[in-house]
Amino acid sequence: MSVRYGTRRAGRRTGGLLTGGLLTAALVGLTGCSDGSDSTEADDRPTASTTSTAQPTPTPTAAQGTSAAQSSPEEAVAAWVTAVVKGDAEQACLLMAEAGTGSSPAVIGSAETCADDSAQGKQIKQSVAQFKESFTPDPPTADPKVEVTEATPTGDKATYPADKISIDGQTLADIIVSHSTGLKPDQLNVSIESSKLKDAWYVTNMDFDIG
Repeated sequence: MSVRYGTRRAGRRTGGLLTGGLLTAALVGLTGCSDGSDSTEADDRPTASTTSTAQPTPTPTAAQGTSAAQSSPEEAVAAWVTAVVKGDAEQACLLMAEAGTGSSPAVIGSAETCADDSAQGKQIKQSVAQFKESFTPDPPTADPKVEVTEATPTGDKATYPADKISIDGQTLADIIVSHSTGLKPDQLNVSIESSKLKDAWYVTNMDFDIG
């Protein structure tokens, strides 16, 4: 699939990570994948760099729970990105949540709702597969090393721009641009939000602005 970006500007916040339109809005703007002939020229890409200090912990299995990868917002984001790049939709789901609003309680991914054969699990699997396409560095590796630069949380939330997240030494921003057709580095503004819910950190939203 090849998506060409013109002067159109799309700014969205992907609410409803676990219910409703899971990440669907973001996928419209971020999965501009193409073959080498249509890719953005290398000279138009910024040099990949990383100043990450947070080291991700191994993503646990559904049976083990997710506490080992959620003691800090950086670890939660790193573990989630790792699961996406590996195409592990169940693990990505377990690391996702929706913060409560008003009388509505927080919604946290569970082994039951994230199972491959559940309705939600099937939806997440499809979305994660599309994100994997945009998040995977070239060349890909079987065990990607994801690092996230430490940020100071605001209350129980912390936000990480794509240029502060690296995968095998390449920033997530660079990787997304490399998989897009006609998208310039300065046209991309992507960030991942992590929130603390029930004494653990989860990925709760993704903001993006393309245009």
